Amino acid sequence: MSYARLVRPVIDRVYVGARWAARARMEEFYADRGASLGLENSFFSGVLARPMPAEALVDALVYTDGDMTAELAEGVVVIDDDGNWRLTERGRELALFAQRATAEAAAELWTSGPSLLPGLSSLPRLADLVGRVLERGLASGGPAFRAMVPVYEPDDASPAMRLVTRLGGLRHHRADAHRAAWRAAGLTVEQIMALPDGPERQAIEAETDRLDEPAYAVLSAAERLELLAGLGALPS
Repeated sequence: MSYARLVRPVIDRVYVGARWAARARMEEFYADRGASLGLENSFFSGVLARPMPAEALVDALVYTDGDMTAELAEGVVVIDDDGNWRLTERGRELALFAQRATAEAAAELWTSGPSLLPGLSSLPRLADLVGRVLERGLASGGPAFRAMVPVYEPDDASPAMRLVTRLGGLRHHRADAHRAAWRAAGLTVEQIMALPDGPERQAIEAETDRLDEPAYAVLSAAERLELLAGLGALPS
């Protein structure tokens, strides 16, 4: 098994766990402002730094209906003259809260484990390792990844904020790789979503691994194990 495939479920567990831990506080904040969770919430890692190109958004939402009616109606985003999706002042307020709430929830979650686990003390190192992977991934990532990276980090970002924000960006490297793999195999989104396990699915997953792997080449073998073990030790 490739390292890229081995580490991906660990990345997903850590990131999604932090996001779910923050969901209640995000929903309360949004409800007070008459807004619903949307693009600015899902993609805060990138949209706080730059407008999101239309091509990147289409790819990122390819498994959904891609409907952006709510975001436009609520004044969260606008489409600029180049067709990019740009946060409004209202959208930026929501996205900044989403980032902060996710980081706060993550820090609370990651201190809830047994005292024998490193917890928050491991975050600066893990954030550094993920940051190096992100930088290397710019040479191999697709549209969604390039829209997300470099990620947005305020000057006073905590280690928890740096790690969750960077993991949010990193997940798009493999997502781009997977889309490239099934498209190269001549499949539509409906076909890949319905494709059962078997030789064709396994070939697509192997190609996804091949396209995803270069981002991790920047890490030594020991650093790869350190990243896998460090993320795996974080409570979720």
